Amino acid sequence: MTTAANSTAANSTGAKRLDLCATGEVAPGTALKVEIEDLALAVFNVDGEFFVTDDLCTHGPGSLSEGYIDGDVVECNFHNGQFNIRTGEVVSPPCMVPAKTYPVTVIDGRVTIEV
Repeated sequence: MTTAANSTAANSTGAKRLDLCATGEVAPGTALKVEIEDLALAVFNVDGEFFVTDDLCTHGPGSLSEGYIDGDVVECNFHNGQFNIRTGEVVSPPCMVPAKTYPVTVIDGRVTIEV
C-alpha cells in the first residue's frame, strides 16, 4: 500500500488533481492500494493502461487491490464478485452495485486522477 504525497492541484473546472503513484509502482496485471485524503483507491495496470477505482468492494469489506486480476476483470477477495476494471461495471454476482471509477491521466510518469 502506498500513501500518496499530498500533491494536489486545482484545474480550471474546479476539480482537484490527485497524484497517486509512479507508473513503475504498478506492474502490468497488478494493482496498488493508495490512500490519499479521505479516499482508499485501487490503481490497476491493464497492459500498460492505468485505471483507478474505489478500493472497497461495493458488496462487502473486500479490497479490490488485493483481488485476483484476469485481464480487465478483478475478482474481490471477499465474496468473489467480479468487476470490469475499465468501467467499474459488475461482471459477476454477488456484487450488484458498480465500483466507482475515476478518470486517469498519466503525467510525467505519474498516475493522477481528478476528484
